[in-house]
Amino acid sequence: MEKLEQVYEGKAKKVYKTSDKDLYIVSYKDDATAFNGLKKGTIVGKGVINNRMSNMMMQLLEKKGVPTHYVQELSERDTLVKKVSIVPLEVIIRNVSAGSFAKRYGVEEGIVFDEPTIEFSYKNDALGDPLINSYHALALKLATKEEIELIKTYAFKVNEVLKEYFLTIGVKLIDFKLEFGKTADGKIVLADEISPDTCRFWDAKTNEKLDKDRFRRDLGGVEDAYREIFGRITNK
Repeated sequence: MEKLEQVYEGKAKKVYKTSDKDLYIVSYKDDATAFNGLKKGTIVGKGVINNRMSNMMMQLLEKKGVPTHYVQELSERDTLVKKVSIVPLEVIIRNVSAGSFAKRYGVEEGIVFDEPTIEFSYKNDALGDPLINSYHALALKLATKEEIELIKTYAFKVNEVLKEYFLTIGVKLIDFKLEFGKTADGKIVLADEISPDTCRFWDAKTNEKLDKDRFRRDLGGVEDAYREIFGRITNK
């Protein structure tokens, strides 16, 4: 399958048409952004790690009953996926207080929640991806009530599967962002990626950050953190 016309370029990926109208190729870049694009940089090798790691996680989730857009890994940076129209809701699941949650509510990082929380953001760069609730999503016709409930069910299932998986490699899954899409026949599937770009990973023993927070907060060792997570996954 070959790349044809480019249909999209985002902060971390490019998307291309293929000869099959229902399949696209996603190509992962090394570009890194934070704070809605205000901070920009490069994380060498990030595209390869995020592509391969996302594909491994998507395949794991498929086995556990979560449908995804994944079709086939084509190369280190390129993956064949089902063409979807992205539901403009970013879904954030949190197991531990960190990042914007801690800042917004004035609590310290590292508080383990009794049960996971869920948040929705309106996927709109111009507006800064504002937080919304399901009533707002319905009012804006971003998704139907049934689709929102299904997305919530899938999101909590993803959390359950990934939390358990990452603990086996000595990593705590703190929080993460998901995106969902609709296939041509209207089926809701998990899309986008699962990587250190979209998840907060802390070492289970030391709480060392192994994700994009190292880039956001100028902590150094960004490439090392991405390689560490990927190494643990591939050596399992």
